[in-house]
Amino acid sequence: MTLTLPTPDSPLKIGTRGSPLALAQAYETRARLAEAFEVSEECFEIVVIKVTGDAIQDRPLKEIGGKGLFTREIEEDLLSGKIHIAVHSMKDMPTLQPDGLILDTYLPREDVRDAFVAHGLKDIASLAKGAVVGTSSLRRRAQLLHRRPDLQVVEFRGNVQTRLKKLADGVAECTFLAAAGLNRLGMSEVPATPVDPGDMLPAVAQGAIGIERRISDENTAALLAEIHDTPTGQRLAAERSFLLTLDGSCETPIAGLAELSGDTLALRGEVLRPDGSGAISGSRTGPVSEGAAMGKDLAEELLAKAGDGFFDWH
Repeated sequence: MTLTLPTPDSPLKIGTRGSPLALAQAYETRARLAEAFEVSEECFEIVVIKVTGDAIQDRPLKEIGGKGLFTREIEEDLLSGKIHIAVHSMKDMPTLQPDGLILDTYLPREDVRDAFVAHGLKDIASLAKGAVVGTSSLRRRAQLLHRRPDLQVVEFRGNVQTRLKKLADGVAECTFLAAAGLNRLGMSEVPATPVDPGDMLPAVAQGAIGIERRISDENTAALLAEIHDTPTGQRLAAERSFLLTLDGSCETPIAGLAELSGDTLALRGEVLRPDGSGAISGSRTGPVSEGAAMGKDLAEELLAKAGDGFFDWH
């Protein structure tokens, strides 16, 4: 196949959400593609697509449809040919893609950790009894309440800037953001302290950017192959297999992290009751090539330990 490079007159169209973080991720994708093929960034057009998840800010995601709210409109434009690729935060992505689409390109993974964000405080232990914590993440909520049942957790929807404003306005004493997002936005001024994954296991695929395309678009596949980061793909294969087997959604508190050491992959996973009253965790270690199988096996173990009703709301 003869590779056709995009040009300023016939650019490759990159679909994205319109938040500052989503745009930063799209810009990074554009820069990596331009560098890989030694062409100008004008050969790539950023197309901002409004998604339901960004439009509705006053209700928890579980009440309005879950993870697909951040991807549906973008994927519709991808399937229709309005855009060539879609750039996503992988922790927002459902484990299955619509017929005709594939996610098989990942950029090098950023910091996977959660960041504790508060003025004058450094960690969860420093919070006073009954302190108010803002988060829209069911995982973070369950992990916090599992460690500190005394805390009051309030809904904190919105992009990074919106949540930081709520914190400044005193809606809560602290919040949690992905360290990767703060790094990509260059927001070193934010009073953030990374949380060790041993204390708060991150969301599956946190810190990873994925690029979705049409399965039939061979030219775009060849372009994307030049910027794919294999280690990130290997880690996500294990984590997303774990999530898929658990049927993970925004209604289920799930955490997982795979780490590489040479040809060995170590996977940790955790499931929690939504109210934080119970948590079950486990791990697997084995060859990188068996990552997806390890993810499935670990998920099945945790499901068996959890039993019926573990994820029910109380």
